[in-house]
Amino acid sequence: MKALLFKNSIISLAMTTLLLLSSTLVQAKSLPDFTELVEANTPSVVNISTKQHKTTQNRFNREFQMPELPEGSPFNEFFRHFFGEGAGPQQEPREYDARSLGSGFIISDDGYIMTNFHVVNEADEILVRLSDRREFLAKVIGMDKTSDVALLKIDAKDLPVVKIGTTNKLKVGEWVLAIGSPFGFDHSVTAGIVSAKGRSLPNENYVPFIQTDVAINPGNSGGPLFNLDGEVVGINSQIYSRTGGFMGLSFAIPIDLAMNVVDQLRSSGHVSRGWLGVMIQDVTRELAESFGMKHPYGALVARVMPDSPSEKAGLEPGDVILKYNGTKLESSSMLQHLVGASRIDKPAELEILRNGDKKTLFVNIGELKGDMAQDASQDQPKQNAASLGINVVELTNDIREQNKLEGVKGVFVESVLPGAAKNAGIEAGDVIQMINRVRVANVKEFMAAVKDLPKGGNIAVLIHRATGSRFIALHVPQE
Repeated sequence: MKALLFKNSIISLAMTTLLLLSSTLVQAKSLPDFTELVEANTPSVVNISTKQHKTTQNRFNREFQMPELPEGSPFNEFFRHFFGEGAGPQQEPREYDARSLGSGFIISDDGYIMTNFHVVNEADEILVRLSDRREFLAKVIGMDKTSDVALLKIDAKDLPVVKIGTTNKLKVGEWVLAIGSPFGFDHSVTAGIVSAKGRSLPNENYVPFIQTDVAINPGNSGGPLFNLDGEVVGINSQIYSRTGGFMGLSFAIPIDLAMNVVDQLRSSGHVSRGWLGVMIQDVTRELAESFGMKHPYGALVARVMPDSPSEKAGLEPGDVILKYNGTKLESSSMLQHLVGASRIDKPAELEILRNGDKKTLFVNIGELKGDMAQDASQDQPKQNAASLGINVVELTNDIREQNKLEGVKGVFVESVLPGAAKNAGIEAGDVIQMINRVRVANVKEFMAAVKDLPKGGNIAVLIHRATGSRFIALHVPQE
């Protein structure tokens, strides 16, 4: 009997071991093997080093005089290090060569190379080193600061090139791989997954970034991001970091956008972008409720620029743009990306929500040009909207001049008391231009609109301040 039990235990242990081994093998098979991808594409990735001639002043006051110290004092070396041998008013500015490193990739066999704008910007010399150790001086064909894309050219032929893919088919969770030169270590390979698509970053209004968790560090900038088919789907551009090193958030420029920029740089030397001429903001839950929307989405128009394509098309503040050329806008940033990539002087179809009704407008897209104290009159009679906790006065020419409000219409917020307006974020010095979809040009119109506000509900208030026009959701109290 004991022998039988022992035999059964051995069989059970063996079966468990086999199951564990089988599970491990299945898991191992599910992980990607990057070796062939790396071998095939490494020759197409280049190291880029730049040199920039700079002049600097002393780090400290040039009037500083070296103290008299005993010969051999350790402080002599300290002062020489920070102030130089000739510290004092006669010292001249110091000239030196600043060097930086980056990456790039070859997109044509006759020597066109793509990289980041910030890698080669203001460089006096650009040196490109291939995987076979050949080196070439590169010239800049064109650069675009807005997209952070630059196109270089080296004098070479029969070069290995990357295969260009598309970002449209890229999925969140998909494996991706980067090749570059972090900290100068040539052709380093890192891998990860796509964390998100269409990310908007501060001051980056026209690039819907690909977010990944691929390890990217200084020197990786400008290098390619590959999918498992060996196609370039992005250009590694920047990271989010509190230390200067990789922290799990990397961002790449979509290759579709980058190739559009490159095509324009090659053909004309500059990049044209679509322009609608509106200031927009996201639709919050509270604002969506005030507009009668079931859930928040779209781009809320806060301001329409004078003589802009949007003004000519009839777009108005308070309109919510729901779709652009049939594409639903999940966030306001999507509109910036789509308009920027639109063809100039071509009509675009907008589906908007205005006063609870959906409408269709057609706008002829323009071209984006360039890098597109509040002490009011104390003697004015104040109007107190007690239910909101706010005092307003007429927006006179004097107030406009004092607060640089030329062309702005509405009522001037003289002061804000504890209450609904303060809770909503309205501040003294703001100009209220619209309240609950009603435009107000003077105090009388404003007070009439306040009187008709729905008690206990959320309404939208359009304000103008130094940072621009925007809608704020305000909760009207019951009493």
